[in-house]
Amino acid sequence: MKKIDIAVVDYGMGNLRSVSKAIEHVASDKTVLITSNPEEIHAAERVVFPGQGAMPECMQELDGRGLHEAVVSAAKTKPFLGICIGLQMLFDHSEEGDANGLGLLEGNVKKFALENVTDAAGEKLKVPHMGWNQVYQYDKPHPLWQGIASGERFYFVHSYYVSLEDEASAMGYGEYPNKFTCAVAQDNIFAVQFHPEKSAQAGLQLLRNFVNWKP
Repeated sequence: MKKIDIAVVDYGMGNLRSVSKAIEHVASDKTVLITSNPEEIHAAERVVFPGQGAMPECMQELDGRGLHEAVVSAAKTKPFLGICIGLQMLFDHSEEGDANGLGLLEGNVKKFALENVTDAAGEKLKVPHMGWNQVYQYDKPHPLWQGIASGERFYFVHSYYVSLEDEASAMGYGEYPNKFTCAVAQDNIFAVQFHPEKSAQAGLQLLRNFVNWKP
């Protein structure tokens, strides 16, 4: 098997090509492979776990393609980046379809309750939360925030957010209109609710930091 620097997990959900291309842009000297092969995920030095869609279907596809064990093993043993529902699936349970997640991080996934809620300008907020929003970092430095200012804007598309059992793993938050966790870290895992591959220079910087991260 050829050397795989970074594996992007393909479980049939989401636009993986944009994630792969963004990583290739910041790591032109690395081998980036979109794969649904558990052996290639095991062999990769780093793993990116992205996705879009509904939690029940995502978990179903992950299990149906025989990728469950490979993803859990990668999250425990090597630099691992979760993106969007790739963040949510790391947790215990989601309100979306009453679905169980991978249970790698303690907490649950909840839906934004925004009926008749407005922002500071009086505009009605909608679900999904879609578009650019600021991400504020907690006062605990992490290598993946290097070169990224607190309050930088990233691109979001989601209707659910994570509620942590232990706030010690929270690395960043957004406001919609209330505070919600949008970045977490634990050991060799870093995961974000936003889409770095769609977030211009700040997103590329985060991906660049991941490629060079040595947890």
